[in-house]
Amino acid sequence: MPILLQVNNLTKCYDIIPLFDGLTLSVSDRQHIGVVGRNGAGKSTLFQIIMGFEPADSGEVNIHAHTRIGYIRQQVDPFDPEETVINFLMRSSGKEEWACAKLAGQFDLKHEQLTTKIGSFSGGYQMRVKVVDVLLTDPNLLLLDEPTNYLDLSTILLLEQFLQQFSGSFLLISHDREFLNKTCTSILEIAHRKSTYFPQTLEEYLAYKVQQEEFAKRYNKKIAKEQRHLQSFVDRFRYKASKASQAQSKLKQLEKLQTMEIAAPERISTIHIPLVKDKKGTALSVESLTIGYPNNVVAADVTFHIDRGERVAIVGDNGQGKSTLLKTIAGELSPISGSAMFGPHISVGYYAQHVPEMLDPKMQIESHLQAMAGPEVSDQEIFQMAGNFLFRDDDLKKPISVLSGGEKSRLCLAGLLLQKHEVLLLDESTNHLDFETVEALSEALAECNTTLLFVSHNRTFVNTVATSIITVGNGRVKRYYHDYENYVYHLKETLHIKQVVQETKSLPEQEKKAERIAVRNELKEAKKILRATEEELMELERRKQQLMDWFEKHTGTFSRVKQDELADVTHALHMAEETWFDQQKQVDELENTVSLLQ
Repeated sequence: MPILLQVNNLTKCYDIIPLFDGLTLSVSDRQHIGVVGRNGAGKSTLFQIIMGFEPADSGEVNIHAHTRIGYIRQQVDPFDPEETVINFLMRSSGKEEWACAKLAGQFDLKHEQLTTKIGSFSGGYQMRVKVVDVLLTDPNLLLLDEPTNYLDLSTILLLEQFLQQFSGSFLLISHDREFLNKTCTSILEIAHRKSTYFPQTLEEYLAYKVQQEEFAKRYNKKIAKEQRHLQSFVDRFRYKASKASQAQSKLKQLEKLQTMEIAAPERISTIHIPLVKDKKGTALSVESLTIGYPNNVVAADVTFHIDRGERVAIVGDNGQGKSTLLKTIAGELSPISGSAMFGPHISVGYYAQHVPEMLDPKMQIESHLQAMAGPEVSDQEIFQMAGNFLFRDDDLKKPISVLSGGEKSRLCLAGLLLQKHEVLLLDESTNHLDFETVEALSEALAECNTTLLFVSHNRTFVNTVATSIITVGNGRVKRYYHDYENYVYHLKETLHIKQVVQETKSLPEQEKKAERIAVRNELKEAKKILRATEEELMELERRKQQLMDWFEKHTGTFSRVKQDELADVTHALHMAEETWFDQQKQVDELENTVSLLQ
């Protein structure tokens, strides 16, 4: 396959702290690579270095002559907000109107939307425009930096389908676990300042990592056993003249045995959300609500009720009014008519999409959390919540200006949860979060008794958290009590997206069972031989000691028979010791194989 991109021994540091060191990567034709790693690991920085927007400290980036790169960046807009969609696409790509309109139609940008000013669109629709703009350049290598952020589910599914069928190569940074699984056939992880390439899906890579760590632990355990056996032999025979050479040989073997290095595990979010008073009744009543802006009604006659402890996802296409509904409920936007009322004495917390960008860059993490928590929250609670979101020790002194987008999102969520609200309104709170943190947050929200009303297009997050859904679209808001998976299934049918069935490559269970039985039987037999060898050793040592006692008592007597018998016993003892050592190694290896087959 032709090589499109080569990155060799790349090093990048910030304030002397290495972001990555010796990072190497090669991308060939038709590779669909998911780029994963914790927030701040350097994924976006790698893309910027490849594109030449940021210098590396050392190393080289080779983009081959036939490579055409399309790059979608975070938080960078290539358009003028006053431009219409079609004018921007034609200006940027240099292609005719029909070609731009045809590709835009694949992402549901049609008819009057093409002549609409881009600045009037929601963030999700603006991302659609950016995706179409890049694809119009006919790239054979895409660099996609979190393209699903702010995209509605319909567009995510359409982009997912497009990438599955894309004939070129791409590097995709995403924290949407399901999106990565559906689009990427290989994984590049950036962690511990290095890169690791794995030529299979994300789920297979995560399983492989667990397996490798377990293998390393078992291997090190086996090596430790062998070291003990060798040391035991050396301690037992090193001072016996007849065994000195063997003991020295075993000592050299002992020096050569090396354990496998196990990288320190990445810090894991373990988020705990304090329980609120467990009260019954209605948390939110929405009656005959009309939402929107002057001269623009978004939805009318909205009526629903949410009980305390419910977790409700607001879903629908971008630009249909999800955030408008949440802003109106939060009191950030006045209703045109009707009402949205919370129950008495209910404290409400609101996370808006723009909150991370409004953080004071000069403040430190610790001082921001203290300001958010208020005087009634103890320092211990602040430090615990900071640790929940992976801000520990020296991290607390970092200025907000050096944080990545994901780290800023984590900081905002930590500050919000410190306020211990009984109702949380979350608008795209999972954007920019790595999928480990998303999963930790979703599990914490699913276990707490806080009432939750949230907007998210992260399927794993919504599936875990939501107990019911509210749909927003075509000027209507409806409450549904069926599950989210059912909603996604019907949406795929509407978009004519076929379900992709992943092939399983696992060994059939009956074959595994048969192999386990065979190895266990072999282990049983090996242990039996080992016990017999140990008994033989004990008998030979007892007989040798008897002969040595006889020679000590009869120092003036020579006996050819006793001398020959001592030589035979000594030789037999030597052979039995070698057999015991080899048999013990076999038992250790079989025990390790049995544990791997569990």
